[in-house]
Amino acid sequence: MVDIIIDADGAILGRIAAYAAKQALLGKTVAIVNAEKAVISGTKRTTISEAKRKRAMGVPRKGPYVSKLPDRYVRRVVRGMLPYKQPRGRAAYERVMCYIGKPATIEGETIRVAGADASKLPNLKHLTVARICAEFGGKHHD
Repeated sequence: MVDIIIDADGAILGRIAAYAAKQALLGKTVAIVNAEKAVISGTKRTTISEAKRKRAMGVPRKGPYVSKLPDRYVRRVVRGMLPYKQPRGRAAYERVMCYIGKPATIEGETIRVAGADASKLPNLKHLTVARICAEFGGKHHD
């Protein structure tokens, strides 16, 4: 049973992740659909170079691990907004799931997070999560 279904299509990733994290901490089960269509603001060069820098940190055996898959990438962003090293944060993280597209198993009305629409950005410089993951070698779903 999913309490909240968030549509990430054309929404700013940080804002939907913050909303999802807050709802999960309140005890609600959250599903984020169309995760690959979420938007990260910034120029192409700086956004991709920052993502590659985070992915290249550490060592292969110890991490940190950043996935090539858009749904797992979005879930990782939500994790950064939770106190996931504490029991309540770990429980909240387990209540958040992200999906590529909208699976048939998820039923109900999707919501749009207020103030998260990418059309409100002051310029046209932004990238989708699918585009960023494609730079890592993930499959491009645009």
